[in-house]
Amino acid sequence: MIRQMLQENWTVNPVGSRERLPATVPGSVYADLLNNGKLEDPYWRDNELAALKVMEQDYEYRLRFTPAAGVWSCRRQMLRFEGIDTVADLFLNGSPLGHTENMHRIFEFEVTGKLLKGENELLAVLRSPTRFIREQYEKSPADGSSDAMKGFPSLRKAHCMFGWDWGPRLPDAGLWRPVSLLGIDGGRIESVQVRQKHREGSVELFLTPQFDYVGEEPLTYTAELFSPDGTVETAEDSSGIIEVANPKLWWPHGYGEQPLYTLKVTAYAGDREADCWQRCIGLRTVTVRREPDEYGESFAHEVNGVQIFAMGADYIPEDNLLSRVTPERTRKLLEQCTAANFNCIRVWGGGYYPDDAFYDACDELGLLVWQDCMFACAVYNLSPEFAENVRMEIEDNAKRLRHHASLALWCGNNEMEMFVDEGMWVRTPRQKADYIRMYEYLIPKAIRRQDPDTFYWPASPSSGGAFDKPNDPARGDVHNWDVWHGFAPFSEYRKHSFRYLSEFGFESFPCLKTVETYTLPEDRNLFSYVMEKHQRCERGNALTMAYLQQMFRYPTSFETALYASQLLQGEAIRYGVEHFRRIRGICMGAIYWQLNDCWPVASWASIDYTGRWKALHYYAKRFFAPVLLSCCEEGMLTQNTNVNAEPYKMEKSVRFSVSNETMEDHACTVRWSLRDRSGHILREETVSLVAPKLQSVWLDKVELPEADPFRSYVSYELLISGVRTSGGTVIFSLPKYFDYPDPILCCRVEGEEIVVTAKAYAKSVEIQNEEEDLLLSDNYFDMDPGEYRVKVLSGKTDGIRLRSVYDIR
Repeated sequence: MIRQMLQENWTVNPVGSRERLPATVPGSVYADLLNNGKLEDPYWRDNELAALKVMEQDYEYRLRFTPAAGVWSCRRQMLRFEGIDTVADLFLNGSPLGHTENMHRIFEFEVTGKLLKGENELLAVLRSPTRFIREQYEKSPADGSSDAMKGFPSLRKAHCMFGWDWGPRLPDAGLWRPVSLLGIDGGRIESVQVRQKHREGSVELFLTPQFDYVGEEPLTYTAELFSPDGTVETAEDSSGIIEVANPKLWWPHGYGEQPLYTLKVTAYAGDREADCWQRCIGLRTVTVRREPDEYGESFAHEVNGVQIFAMGADYIPEDNLLSRVTPERTRKLLEQCTAANFNCIRVWGGGYYPDDAFYDACDELGLLVWQDCMFACAVYNLSPEFAENVRMEIEDNAKRLRHHASLALWCGNNEMEMFVDEGMWVRTPRQKADYIRMYEYLIPKAIRRQDPDTFYWPASPSSGGAFDKPNDPARGDVHNWDVWHGFAPFSEYRKHSFRYLSEFGFESFPCLKTVETYTLPEDRNLFSYVMEKHQRCERGNALTMAYLQQMFRYPTSFETALYASQLLQGEAIRYGVEHFRRIRGICMGAIYWQLNDCWPVASWASIDYTGRWKALHYYAKRFFAPVLLSCCEEGMLTQNTNVNAEPYKMEKSVRFSVSNETMEDHACTVRWSLRDRSGHILREETVSLVAPKLQSVWLDKVELPEADPFRSYVSYELLISGVRTSGGTVIFSLPKYFDYPDPILCCRVEGEEIVVTAKAYAKSVEIQNEEEDLLLSDNYFDMDPGEYRVKVLSGKTDGIRLRSVYDIR
């Protein structure tokens, strides 16, 4: 097969306009209008409103091309569109090719006999997505999230493009993935299904190529497997079986290495090579272990027979303008996940199926992928046409992704079983019945056909389907929003023993330099029009202020408020994750909402749109540490936060836990001390223990009646082979009531290190440079008086400034 890429010399114009602008394919309308100076930055202030109006028009993408000689000489030619966003009519030399209504599918059109040997004209007319959903809603209403535009469920397009509680209403359009002309002689390999059978000391690979024949001559094939050490195993004469002795197994990050084998399948028509298919695979078994136990039913990723505790975050599209998402940008984001000790990523169902580069990076980095199908917070009218569209979408993506070592499970949708069970969005009994048809019949059947070995889960959250208590804390996965939307205190997490928490979160604002990318100086007030246009959660600012009142003193500057919001976010998620890791075995996953942003905004992300780490991502690096020391304290936050309550005897105690999420036992030393606010030691203790692999162990509870809740704190650390690997501090009052002294923070730069010094206890120490783009080995940390060293990973050390909770005033 010969592939001729069609990516140069495209033009775009609104339908009816004679002005043809240079266009980029792959690309989009918004990107091309921006590049041609026809559109203002839609992320700046409230420009989103003007950009939304732009999509009321239809647009034409046009290309004049000449088939390459090799393509023309083949017996069959096809035009291949790997992604069309979304409603399009396609024409070749003025004749219709087809109509599309799904950005998640691959479309191919036979052009044999229609193609001219000389110049040809390809035309894609992209219809207005906003008009389309309005018209469909009038014909056949289907409802969904109120944060998105009415009618969005009727179109198989990334739902979040129509708005979400963290995203803009910018429903772009375009040829967003490559377009090519294929020349096929003899036949081609459409895909190869690879199944693995693991035995002691060996793995058998069973290969099933899917051929597209041209002519009557049958295709044969050979398969070669190149191991990481360079050795080659071969299957010849279409046998379809390769046996690998002494296999190098693929493991998630933190549990072992990620060796990848290269599999090459070559098809022959007679003695002539017709096509070649080559991918990287990992040898491993992956499933989800569900077993009844004394707590209900377990739910855990099991890789190579080992049950792991999933640690990670939920991934959304990296940009609302998809042409800006590059392999390099994606790789950098995922590297920052492993830098924060992630082993898992959940691809959320309201976006799109990421590009191959996403999964390639996850394979190489050891990030298990929980893959939602692209359905979220909506109901759908399952007409025969819509059902067939969905079936082909699922099969396209299952074939594309099934070979990846990182693919851990397929999930039918986001939050629909739970809400449909409650009657949300449902207008008719048929819509509820259609839910069962889609997620418990149509979609799993399509996945079993293409990817029978990957675990399927009907929804997130779910207990297994059939509307059987879909957010049951004792079974399956759970979404919990008591903290944040429910305004519960951070300590609320400790009341729950979820089996796997796949979504929970807390909002914050980005840092000042990121805010400056979308505001003027006069906008920089939390309640200004522009700041609230970039705060899409309806009660977001109100909840932030309410939690701020609960935890910290009132910040008297805009920038301090941004800092305080990030500390609230980090502390909230820390409370949850540390608790869930302490009950490992009951709970086997903590996936927080969310990893990243698609534009500059107040959100639940731990890495903002510009790539800057918020405080939460540094917190995550600590609370996802392979061997974690955490403290379950009792104090004001866990008992009574009302300072005017009738006086009561407050328990002041600490109980430490060591969570070992590695494949080795570790001899550890736990060292803790009760200190006054200046850092002077009032009491201290050292405990030695062995932390067994893949377990969490508790130390004895210690009562501290002598502790002054407003003027003393506990500092603790874990040492392995004399090296500090985990640690932190706790107080017994709320941060706003604690009598923090001025720690008189200062620092010096020594080579690639910043050395911070403090004269007293300092909580949540932030190190920033002028551009707020420092990436450090640690930040937003607690420290006793003395020195604390961090490594500079990137960014300049010009104009460094320091602050701590003491400065929230």
